[in-house]
Amino acid sequence: MKLFKLQTLKSLWALKLPNRTFRGHPRLLASDVYSQYESVRRGEQEIPKYFNFASDVLDKWSEIEKAGKRPSNPAFWWVNGKGEEVKWSFEELGFLSRKVANVLTKVCGLQKGDRIVVILPRVPEWWLVNVACMRAGIVLIPGISQLSAKDILYRLQASKATCIITDDTLAPAVDSVASECQFLKTKLIVSKGSREGWLNFTDLYKNQSADHSCIKTRIQDSVIIFFTSGTTGFPKMTEHSQGSLGFRPLLSERYWLDLTPSNVIWSTADTGWIVASLASVFDPWVFGSCIFIHKLPQIESAAILNILCRFPIDTLVGAPTLFRMLVQNDLSNYKFMNLKHCMSGGEPLNPEVMEQWKSKTGLDIHEIYGQTETGIICSAFKGTKIKPGSMGKAAPLYDVQIIDKNANILPPGQQGEIAIRSKPIRPLGLFSEYVDNPKKTAESERGDFYVTGDRGTMDEDGYFQFVGRDDDIIISSGYRIGPFEVESALIEHPAVAETAVVSSPDPLRGEVVKAFVVLSPTFSCSDLKSLTCDLQEHVKKTTAPYKYPRKVEFVQELPKTVTGKIKRNELRNKEWGRM
Repeated sequence: MKLFKLQTLKSLWALKLPNRTFRGHPRLLASDVYSQYESVRRGEQEIPKYFNFASDVLDKWSEIEKAGKRPSNPAFWWVNGKGEEVKWSFEELGFLSRKVANVLTKVCGLQKGDRIVVILPRVPEWWLVNVACMRAGIVLIPGISQLSAKDILYRLQASKATCIITDDTLAPAVDSVASECQFLKTKLIVSKGSREGWLNFTDLYKNQSADHSCIKTRIQDSVIIFFTSGTTGFPKMTEHSQGSLGFRPLLSERYWLDLTPSNVIWSTADTGWIVASLASVFDPWVFGSCIFIHKLPQIESAAILNILCRFPIDTLVGAPTLFRMLVQNDLSNYKFMNLKHCMSGGEPLNPEVMEQWKSKTGLDIHEIYGQTETGIICSAFKGTKIKPGSMGKAAPLYDVQIIDKNANILPPGQQGEIAIRSKPIRPLGLFSEYVDNPKKTAESERGDFYVTGDRGTMDEDGYFQFVGRDDDIIISSGYRIGPFEVESALIEHPAVAETAVVSSPDPLRGEVVKAFVVLSPTFSCSDLKSLTCDLQEHVKKTTAPYKYPRKVEFVQELPKTVTGKIKRNELRNKEWGRM
């Protein structure tokens, strides 16, 4: 696939943000890694053929750090709320990640292009593995910690991963399916103890040499594969490259994070989401910023607020659910140490929540909009006007339009599909492909555009507003949930003859999973409340717990088309009062 050419970058330079000074730091620093690509951003130099985020960004910051030209901020700062704390400079991050790279290559025998599934909570080892994989050219496949044995089996089989890294919590689930995974050769556990059949990750990397040469990677080489839910079938493997994740933030200005080496950013995203890669790995480290992480076994508003008061976090990235929770508290009892910039993404944020947060904290919430396939598509840039209910303007490098079913661009104010121009030159930032699924990859484009599947409008000022999904994906608390996965779990229960799953409005989560269930004629039940709980527990055990239907309605039949397809849109419209 073609990437940006010289003339494309020249035209995109017109999209740059105003040249400003941030808290005493110049817009571009002579020694800044970001500034070294100024000529590429201006279209005066071609995008490099070879690029590796570890050697070309992280190691450069290590050199700048050693020369005393970077603030004393750590590169990585982790706490667990129980007194444990980890702080790494860029030099220490490089030292430790080289040791991990040697574990993966020398002990596990992984080579460039091999795939590794990593399912860990917010622990420092997740970041070490990320960087180590970049150094070794190994393709990382992250997963959220709530995955079930069935979810893990599907991911291992579909990806053909030869190695998996997880912790004590999920190791039993992996063991229960490992015999069915013919490609899986090595299991690494992040644990203080040992487990039969597993190698102890911590013991191995601590005893490894830090002598490792970063492999040479092309800018289009795969770096991460995300599993993303679809409306039909199982999750698709969405492949991103060194260019789309690593080099993109070097070209696209400070459009959504707008950071400097003095900033401390905290994203509460789960490690299985692309937001974790964007806001807790690639984008902040391009600017030499400090990434702050709290283990957060559970998202609790009191814990979040206390962390913001205790630590010098100036940039917060969270799902709308987070801010909905926070505004329910008496915020006058909390004094944030350094918070200046807040961002929300994953689903639309209610304007009233933005107003409450502003009135209680004096801070705006800047909305971001994107997808696993695209990264950030739109953003309410820092310093620009915020329009409540709007997702902001198109991100640099993307020509975002509202199109109709024939890929014609619609005028301002008219509703259509949100799309990104992908031809004649595919923009840097878009995913490479759905792995092993050329049909779905082709279906993601219409005419000259990549279509998001989301409906929206654009006003005269170029601000985009989200209207809703054009398919059946459910986005609850930022989690993307495909109805097929939930329906497949429900249909396994002996009480269920037929089921349809749709989104249903929820004041806290935005929307939740609702299941319409037709009972099997051979199944009799007088206590539907008890059966509801039984079905919910069944789904939690069969698939990831966050996918379970929080609402269940028993019906005699499901609405269908003449060809027998379930009319989910009719059920969804009923739930949202659009009949």
